[in-house]
Amino acid sequence: MSHTPRDLSHLQPSDRAEVLAQALPYIRRYHGKTMVIKYGGNAMTDPELQAAFAEDVVLLKLVGINPVVVHGGGPQIETLLKRLGKEGRFVQGMRVTDAETMEVVEWVLAGEVQQDIVGLINRAGGKAVGLTGRDGAMIRARKLRMVDLNDPSVEHDIGQVGDIVSIDPSVVRALQDDQFIPVVSPIGFGERNESYNINADVVAAKLATVLQAEKLLMLTNIRGVLDKQGQLLPELTPRRVDELVADGTISGGMIPKIAGALDAAKSGVKAVHIIDGRVPHAILLEVLGDQPFGTMIRSH
Repeated sequence: MSHTPRDLSHLQPSDRAEVLAQALPYIRRYHGKTMVIKYGGNAMTDPELQAAFAEDVVLLKLVGINPVVVHGGGPQIETLLKRLGKEGRFVQGMRVTDAETMEVVEWVLAGEVQQDIVGLINRAGGKAVGLTGRDGAMIRARKLRMVDLNDPSVEHDIGQVGDIVSIDPSVVRALQDDQFIPVVSPIGFGERNESYNINADVVAAKLATVLQAEKLLMLTNIRGVLDKQGQLLPELTPRRVDELVADGTISGGMIPKIAGALDAAKSGVKAVHIIDGRVPHAILLEVLGDQPFGTMIRSH
């Protein structure tokens, strides 16, 4: 993977100094605070965006902000399942996960994808450590009971898909205190040590809540939440979310993402933003600037 820094020689030294000075109030405001970043979409697969993401995360750490990365891996899981001749199936935005699929999920998320992200961050000058929900007994889970959205009397069995029982953030805090950057795979474990595939958006939202994060940033492949005309909705409240789900504007994989974001906002995470991961340095644009970027989820 190659990443060439942009040529900024056309900028006057005074302009460069001004850019840095403008970031100072945000660095001061967020110094010592935790930010949970849900990493997914194009930002995970495009080499230029991968490098920009890693640089952003390392920069946050170096200026005294504590990033925690939670990653998905849907496209990578789908690719391997197809190679094995297995068709991925979804119900209400959640992947149906039988025992064989669970093996693939663990291999891809806790192996290939996680180690790629750890390597990217380390290469950019950070010290990343990969975790799953088993490490430090972090994510305890049980089988998700999925009630049909249209008929509450119907319940879908989607296999080893997990619902979070509790998150113990001790291992994440210990790593942060030692200047490491935790990279979390969304895999939990049950009472009988069985593995559960958990939606990464849900894990990011719950982890942000238990860590009392200042911000939860969710990188996606769209500019934010869009209305039916394709216009960006800069802010969403719970009531507006209900309306958008009812009329089908929010559907599929966006449902758990928005639900998790709302839960986090209601549980004390100060700011929840859904931002466009296709924009280089999207994280820095959101954290170190005052221009509205993406969609902010409010608790009321």
